[in-house]
Amino acid sequence: MPHIPFHEPEPGGLPDLAAIEADRLEVLMATARRIYGRPVLRVGDRLSRRWMERAANPYAAEIAAVARTVGAPGAWMLNLSLEWTCTAAATVDPEHPTPRLLRTLDWFYAGLGSTMMVVLQHGPAGHFLSLTWPGFVGVLTAMAPGRFAVALNQPPLTRRSGLRAFDWLLDRWAVGRSRALPPSHLLRRVCEACTDYDSARRMLTETEVCLPVFYTLVGAAPNEGCVIERTPTEAGVLPFPSAAANHYVAMPRTGHGRGWDSPGRLARMESHMATADNGFDWVAPPILNKATRLSVIANPGAGTLLAQGWEDMVPATEPFRL
Repeated sequence: MPHIPFHEPEPGGLPDLAAIEADRLEVLMATARRIYGRPVLRVGDRLSRRWMERAANPYAAEIAAVARTVGAPGAWMLNLSLEWTCTAAATVDPEHPTPRLLRTLDWFYAGLGSTMMVVLQHGPAGHFLSLTWPGFVGVLTAMAPGRFAVALNQPPLTRRSGLRAFDWLLDRWAVGRSRALPPSHLLRRVCEACTDYDSARRMLTETEVCLPVFYTLVGAAPNEGCVIERTPTEAGVLPFPSAAANHYVAMPRTGHGRGWDSPGRLARMESHMATADNGFDWVAPPILNKATRLSVIANPGAGTLLAQGWEDMVPATEPFRL
């Protein structure tokens, strides 16, 4: 099985990975062309670019650089896609006194498991390791050693009309009116700017976002951890230890379900998160399903990280260990 590559780009050099890892990026772009088609990607790029320019998004220039490298439609739209479904937990570590983050990322997008990489990025508050893909400038899963580890999940689609397709369009209309950061861009800002767990929790709880999102956060000291359920302007917090899938627990909200068996995934995570060893035996159905692409264990206090890519419910990479 292939190894997960590790990169440390120069400051401002994150978009360069689109060229450095051109083969991996082409796997992802080929999947996008197969799923969406070039016309949809072209329109999606145009709308995404215009929205980011109106919102004065701080990472728009990086996506523009990626788009120039790709030389074909898709870079703008895919950087704003929020189609993943995940399971995560902020919990104790049986091998260390500091807490750990357990996390799987699911998306029916072939190739994400085999093309993932680990990128060491830097910001004013320090360095952090992002589990990511070439061409993507946001952060979905990251560990900042000595500070915190964090991941995001997608909540249910907001129910407005009762018709899922129409509600999806209304959701995107609401995003078009917003000037707030996308959830993955807020997560990158947190990793760059927050010096500790408390400041990360405040920023994730209080900063407006353009879409609802769940964040699972652990710190570098005992019992630092929580799940933060967000709407664009409100937050509900589950205290340590806690877990998240793709339905609300802390907030009295419902919506159109996301992913495979969200209640079952949450129940399995809650029953295994405290006792699971620091391997991936806990990644089993329903947490493991046909859409699973990534599994992660991160302990920022101990400075340990374990990650593996998945395709078709089997490992697609060798484990990455730090």
